[in-house]
Amino acid sequence: MIAAEALAAGLDTPTLCELAGWPRNADARDIRDAFEQALLESGIELPEPGLARRHALRRLAARLVAGEVAPADLATDDWWETEVETAQERSFVSLIPQCGCCMEYTLGLDQRRWAAELRFAALALTSSAQIGPGC
Repeated sequence: MIAAEALAAGLDTPTLCELAGWPRNADARDIRDAFEQALLESGIELPEPGLARRHALRRLAARLVAGEVAPADLATDDWWETEVETAQERSFVSLIPQCGCCMEYTLGLDQRRWAAELRFAALALTSSAQIGPGC
């Protein structure tokens, strides 16, 4: 879907056209390789993994603030392992449980307070200075 959106936005490379036609269940490694090739063809440099993860963390916080993702959904994808550099990133990541089963154990009955603190930290992160272009 992202490839099709990029085409619609005017980014047109042979590999991106091919990628836009792939099924959702295509092999993740093949998708990654094709995505990197499409970026190379368009002259877009792929950020280093740590920076990319920080950008993704900021987008996740924005989705939480917008109500597109529930607080409990953050206990996936090892977000708590993200190497952070700012106080806002640190505050947000420190509130993300390591897994869904840890939520009840670590949060106990005070999940409403945790959700409110998480949303507040997400808002602070999304309102903070950008860490680079594209974020």
